[in-house]
Amino acid sequence: MEGAGVPVDRASSADLAMRAIDTGGTVPMQFAAGLVLGPGCTPDDALGAVVAERLGRVPRLRQRLVGAPPGAGRPVWVDDPHPSTAAHVSVLRCPPPGDEQALLDLAAELVSTRLPADRPRWSATVVRGLPEGRTGVVVVLSHVLVDGVGGLALLASVVDGAGAPEPRAPRPRPSYRRLVAEAWGVRVRCLTRWRSGLSAVRDALRAGGGLHAPRAAPCSLLAPTGPHRRAAVVRVGLEALRRAAHRAGGTVNDALLVAVAGALGALLEGRGETVDPLAVTVVVSGRRSAAGSDLGNANTPLVVAVPVVGDPAERLRRFAGTVRAARAAATAPPLIALFGPVFRALAAAGGYSWFLAHQRRFHTLVSNVPGPDGRLTLAGRTVEAILPVAAGEAGNVTVSFDALSYAGTLAVTVMADRDRVPDLPVLTAALRAQFAALVEPAPVG
Repeated sequence: MEGAGVPVDRASSADLAMRAIDTGGTVPMQFAAGLVLGPGCTPDDALGAVVAERLGRVPRLRQRLVGAPPGAGRPVWVDDPHPSTAAHVSVLRCPPPGDEQALLDLAAELVSTRLPADRPRWSATVVRGLPEGRTGVVVVLSHVLVDGVGGLALLASVVDGAGAPEPRAPRPRPSYRRLVAEAWGVRVRCLTRWRSGLSAVRDALRAGGGLHAPRAAPCSLLAPTGPHRRAAVVRVGLEALRRAAHRAGGTVNDALLVAVAGALGALLEGRGETVDPLAVTVVVSGRRSAAGSDLGNANTPLVVAVPVVGDPAERLRRFAGTVRAARAAATAPPLIALFGPVFRALAAAGGYSWFLAHQRRFHTLVSNVPGPDGRLTLAGRTVEAILPVAAGEAGNVTVSFDALSYAGTLAVTVMADRDRVPDLPVLTAALRAQFAALVEPAPVG
């Protein structure tokens, strides 16, 4: 029977939750990495062919998520019967003035444009016309496919020396009989784990601040947002920031959160407001790395209170260990995955978007993905920088932050509502000042 021996690749509850959020929202749940390539002899058209061929070898990027027949369980990942990786890749000229900010603006526009649902949901855009012979490559991935750490694994398959698997012919869909048998096995296992499920719900509630979480203080950081975003990038030396964090007994992520809170505090001060502490949702991964065959969503959002007022180094000493303790207590999947069908139905109907537009649990969101320590190459050209950019329903959160470390530098992309944050340059300058204060502490005496 056709498809009888095909493996069943079910979407996880978190994958389905992301799809429901994406369906019910006006802004797609997508993220991108903008690669800046140094000069080289590989033409841009040939570069596009290299990217298409290498990404086309990743099994997940040849698949679509489709619903199973009635009684056959959750949706499954199936191979696209007519894959065409070249259709996912395009070549554009960088808008004037053709600098890094123009590339970042283009990446923000691309990541905010919904990927077609009738084919595997990814795209790659080769951006020509950067200064001094440089070229950009913007890879956009749907959050339904993969989270940030897994997305980094997919990018790793594009660079030279990755050793991606040879492409195989598309497999038929699993047979109905196989889907039903596998679905009943899953249901039986779920019935035997109901006690652990209750414990998981308690852990997930605690990670999000609990049923009676303190309300985030009212301020101009929380306001209705529109679909348009502005992006800016701030960089800091990774090793210097790590040393500063270790002096305070913390991590790079702790230092990032303290710097972000201090910068937002400076922004609010300029607006005549004071909030201390700020409630920050920090996205932590349930894994340290991922392979191209081990994808999906494994993120857990934690809400932590980050101090705002005072010397950055002193605030870091007080805050160090907070995320580590919260993460240790949050051993369960996020609530959006645990409540499964109920959450997905509400999200697809716009309920999640409504919640985000009215929530009072956090002021901003920060995501930090550790990247490669050494420089990479693509088609013989050095990858000089990687810029992280994300899109999604913002609700009433006017500013968010996406960080990615690469080759000794931490790049932090600030995503701000175009109309609510006209003072974005004030925020980026304050973030640079916060990093500088951490890595170059003022002399004592």
